[in-house]
Amino acid sequence: MKIDDSLKTSPVGVTTTQARSSKSTEKAAPVGAPSATVQLSPQVQAMASKSPSAGVFDAKKVEEIKAAIASGTFQVDAEKVADGLLESVSDMISSRKG
Repeated sequence: MKIDDSLKTSPVGVTTTQARSSKSTEKAAPVGAPSATVQLSPQVQAMASKSPSAGVFDAKKVEEIKAAIASGTFQVDAEKVADGLLESVSDMISSRKG
């Protein structure tokens, strides 16, 4: 059996690079292609227009809790946590049924 040595003399890297570059240009979008547009609902626009100080949480309350945790005086109300957990689970179950 004779082995063909023609692969040793041809520049393999050049042909591989050319094949890859031609594939990548085929997949690229045409220069004048339209771009997608996104429209936000009025509710999202209203939320986005609110000032950062009118955030979702009370920063002062968060700082108070952090200080209480750091000083070791923070007390967890297990009953309140359990009630919140049960309410969340109840909401999830009712949303799946409806």
